[in-house]
Formats: sequence, structure tokens, C-alpha cells
Amino acid sequence: MQPDTLTLYKLIILFILDKVDFPLTNAQVSDFILEKEYTNYFNIQQAISELTSQELITVSSIRHSSYYRITDAGKETLEFFSNKISDAIKEDVLEYLRTNKYSLREEVSNIADYYEEKKNEFIVRCQVKEQASSIIDLSLTVPTEEAAIAICNNWKKNSQEVYSYLMKTLLED
Repeated sequence: MQPDTLTLYKLIILFILDKVDFPLTNAQVSDFILEKEYTNYFNIQQAISELTSQELITVSSIRHSSYYRITDAGKETLEFFSNKISDAIKEDVLEYLRTNKYSLREEVSNIADYYEEKKNEFIVRCQVKEQASSIIDLSLTVPTEEAAIAICNNWKKNSQEVYSYLMKTLLED
């Protein structure tokens, strides 16, 4: 792989992350690039790894998923080198984000994770975030890891109903 090609992949990733106001998962970034057949999965992972080590993007991990955000240094780099990305690629990214922004945001706004507090006690933290604010932040203590996993797995599909139920119940006279 030519260095210029890897640089282009890095710039595409920076461009994608710059155009959203929420973190994207590794899968979300990879899916777009793979769908457009710009490169293969391994080149994307190499580009992401180098961007992370160069501190142009940050990564946080929640329950087996990595979430990426562009840093200020990444924004400066993109600003300086954005002319290296063709207008066609930029338009592909913008169209993809216009079409999928709601589902991408929805995917990363419902977060559930757990950890073991002590033997036979697991803390499950379920959140719904909008931009940088938490709409709901719920912590539950459960006796087994299986229960913690089940809650995390069900949070995405049930968070809206849980939120509605809590609001209705807590606002009743």
C-alpha cells in the first residue's frame, strides 16, 4: 500500500468524524468505507490505529465497541489537508450522513455497560444520550453476570419505553 493511499483513508475517516457531533463506532466508520469499496477492512483498521496513536482521534470502549471522536489536532490536520480528498468522496460521505445520520446517532446514543462491583454483585449502567447530555442515566445492581448481560442487550430496544414509563410515573400527581 502506498503511503499516499493510507493518508487518504485517514483523511476520509477524519472527514467522517468531523461531520458528526457524536462519536461513531468502529463498525459505523468501517461500514461506510467498505460499502463504497474504497479499501478493505485491514487498511481501515491500520488507518484508525495510526490516527489514534497520532492523537488525531480519541477512542473510548464500551461493552466490546470502540467509539471514535475527532480531536482538535485532527480537525486542524483535516483543515490543512482536506484538498487531498476528492469532491466525489466528500459528497459520498455527506450523502451517507444525510441518509443515515438519525440511525447512526440512535445507534450510539443508547449505551449499556456493566462491571462487577463485588462477588455476585454486578452494576449495570444504562444511558440515553443526546449530544453531550444524558437524558437518562440508570444504574441497577443485579446478582449475576447473565442478568447484567441481558439488561445490556435489551436496553437498546426498550430504552424509549423505559424512559416513557419513568416520566409518566414520576410526573403523575
